[in-house]
Amino acid sequence: MRLLAVDVIYLSHAPHFGYSVGNKLTFMAITGPDLTKVPPRSPRVRLGGYALLPRMLDKGRATLAGKHGEYKYACPLDQRFLEFAGISAAALKKQLASGKGDGAILDWVEANAKPGRTPTEIAAWSAAGDARVPTDVESRTYFNHLHQSVAPKREDIGTWFDLLDLDDYVSFGGKP
Repeated sequence: MRLLAVDVIYLSHAPHFGYSVGNKLTFMAITGPDLTKVPPRSPRVRLGGYALLPRMLDKGRATLAGKHGEYKYACPLDQRFLEFAGISAAALKKQLASGKGDGAILDWVEANAKPGRTPTEIAAWSAAGDARVPTDVESRTYFNHLHQSVAPKREDIGTWFDLLDLDDYVSFGGKP
């Protein structure tokens, strides 16, 4: 069973746009979002049930286009997905560079994941990511510092995903 999320999808995440010239159908790859102008998708958005994957794809495509801003492809959070799926950042980036859309990338992830993951394992891993909080002193210090600097009066920020969503929102002009 394949799980797909259809939350926020940028037009640029369509696999390819086709146009016809005479009787010939031509396809062109569409690049990802400009992360100097908009944030990547929330870490909560799922693709094939995987949390983080759509965000990582946004950052990878933007990196390839030179429009990643302050976002880092294969950052420590992305590494959590890569380790769970058993794929490398370089191999995934190569797939992104070929112009594949989210569905084709998901097909590639599913075909290359080592070990292969069941929908139940993917759902449990993603739910754990949703609920993940800083667990050591260094992480808590960093989390609290960022929280204080972005929205000190917000008392509903408790998980890493909460903090990422808030930081993305505020970084692009939102009021905490």
